[in-house]
Amino acid sequence: MGKKRLIFQALFAALSNGYVSGWLQGTIYQGTSKKLCVPGLSCYSCPGALGACPIGALQAVLSDRSYNISLYVAGLLTAFGAFFGRTVCGWMCPFGLVQDLLHRIPFGRKIRALRGEKHLRKIKYIVLALLVILMPALITGAAGGTPWFCKLVCPSGTLFAGIPLIAANPGLRGAVGFLFSWKMLVLAVIIILSIIIYRPFCRYLCPLGAVYSFFNPIALYRYEVDSEKCTGCGKCQRVCKLDIPVFEKPNSGECIRCGECIRACPEQAICSTLEKYRRAEDRPQEK
Repeated sequence: MGKKRLIFQALFAALSNGYVSGWLQGTIYQGTSKKLCVPGLSCYSCPGALGACPIGALQAVLSDRSYNISLYVAGLLTAFGAFFGRTVCGWMCPFGLVQDLLHRIPFGRKIRALRGEKHLRKIKYIVLALLVILMPALITGAAGGTPWFCKLVCPSGTLFAGIPLIAANPGLRGAVGFLFSWKMLVLAVIIILSIIIYRPFCRYLCPLGAVYSFFNPIALYRYEVDSEKCTGCGKCQRVCKLDIPVFEKPNSGECIRCGECIRACPEQAICSTLEKYRRAEDRPQEK
């Protein structure tokens, strides 16, 4: 499951960021597909991005007083969440792939969780409420609102958009100021933390993960535990890099559906709704 997931992540990242000319020339694609949101984080200013980021789009429509496409963006987020929940985070987010690869670096002792983990995980909901919803909606000027999360925090935008554009456009380097330096610091901290703790950005800061977490318990694709098979041995939690007690909370809002718990369960007590459907289809029908 691990290698398959990495391959899928890489292919999806290449597909959604496949504007080769943009990468080579340091330009931003502005074709028709840019009007559509992709499921994961995808900075609009990324040279290779073929679609829009749902978080960036949400900030844009909330700061637009006409509210012409607010329901479109909200509808897409609802659709992605209703079908997949945080499966999007585990399989379809390029910055999630970056964190996964960084965590594979064999550097020192890996940390399973930080002190105050339970409270730290709530920060992403504050980021969602404050930087993505309230500030863009309430703080607007003649030129419209500001995408505060993108401007102040998003390390994905810094990595995939800011750095490549500045590297390819010498004229932009002279315009770099404190704000870009601040975002480089945020990115650097996330990179270092990603080596020693699994997916710190997803755990603590990502507003998109916060949105999808609300859908995890009700998404069409979710996990189920067979209470008759489960012995409560806790092996699923021990292999979970996010330290989720899957046998108790198979659809925790923190679960990114990596599938490690399913593979590790000695009793095969955990399965996805898709696998459950397949098993039902394969089961001989009673006459």
